Amino acid sequence: MSSDECFRVIQTLFPDLSSIQLEQLGKLHPLYMEWNEKINVISRRDFEHFLERHLLHSLSIGLFQNLNGHSVMDVGTGGGFPGVPLAILFPEAQFTLVDSVGKKLKVIEDVGTKIGLTNIRCIHSRMESLSEKQDFITGRAVTELPQLFNWTKHLVHWHKGKENAGMLYLKGGDFTSELKKIPRKVEIRSHRDNFKGEYFETKRLVRIYQ
Repeated sequence: MSSDECFRVIQTLFPDLSSIQLEQLGKLHPLYMEWNEKINVISRRDFEHFLERHLLHSLSIGLFQNLNGHSVMDVGTGGGFPGVPLAILFPEAQFTLVDSVGKKLKVIEDVGTKIGLTNIRCIHSRMESLSEKQDFITGRAVTELPQLFNWTKHLVHWHKGKENAGMLYLKGGDFTSELKKIPRKVEIRSHRDNFKGEYFETKRLVRIYQ
């Protein structure tokens, strides 16, 4: 996917983005490319598909949930996905990006500074060691859903209800058996209606709430 194609999709799906937000999103690819030459933030092979598999995939959460006005923790964020693109998309939300690999958080901090992103903070920690509650937890195929749920369930303001609190996980493949082990309400949303291409055929958003 070319940059022009990617940003046509972004502007179609999110027509209210400001010129500042579009500029910030446009700077991510070259900044991460520069960092990826220094350390392995994203696998070399996967970086060829940065716009589709990292930028668009991260933004897809915004099609199903407005995060403005909420506190959000992105667990196992790695190089900042989906947290960084979502922080651009939702400037009125506060994002905490968590990872156990400190050098990747340094990348996020540098990228955030260079694009003028002021609504993120990074925490170098294992997610299960944290205690500060959030409205939403986000993540991207960090591990199997039951394990991730058990590690992070204590971090959510469950009482706020479906539209105001819960977990938003991006997941691919067949995870039917995993869902049976989640002791809360679950909603699955497909990406097929919004994104074209083989990559998105099996991608889903898993919303866990109440």
